Amino acid sequence: MKVLAFNSSPRRGGNTEQLIRMVFKPIEAAGIETELINIGGRPLQGCTACMGCKTNLDGRCVIDDDELNTWIEKMRLADAIILGSPTYVADVTSEMKALMDRSVYVLRANGNLLNRKVGAAVSAVRRAGSIHALDTMNHFFQVMGMVTPGSSYWNLGIGREPGEVEDDAEGKKCMADLGENIAWLLGKLQ
Repeated sequence: MKVLAFNSSPRRGGNTEQLIRMVFKPIEAAGIETELINIGGRPLQGCTACMGCKTNLDGRCVIDDDELNTWIEKMRLADAIILGSPTYVADVTSEMKALMDRSVYVLRANGNLLNRKVGAAVSAVRRAGSIHALDTMNHFFQVMGMVTPGSSYWNLGIGREPGEVEDDAEGKKCMADLGENIAWLLGKLQ
């Protein structure tokens, strides 16, 4: 089994990545493989609504000058997907939005390839707005027919400067609980 996470923060090692790694700990302790892909700050354009993915039906986006098609294939092979984004103007980063918009068209056009897989979202936030960011990512899972486990509260960590989420005890507990719930759910879905 494998859990794949996408971190859309441009800060390598920043709060969003740290939150994802907190979620990974109980998953890895359960013997489940994890992989983190940092997409923040990488070239990733938005969907052009060309509908080429619906015409070609080859499991690929026709825009092929970025890494999206590689990531789509990784999503297809994963058992669970975690989307992580810092909160930017009460929403996700542009890279996360592009990942979701383009991959949803390709994956749904080719047989809804994420249906009944596990999906979970996490967000780092300085102060407020993260609920909307979490909703945006959770809408992706819902549209894809994915199963979204809960935690002990919202899946967010509070911190602005890298490492400040380590001071958010409740946020850390939520990440650990989320990781345990993902591992448990994957065990039930085998």
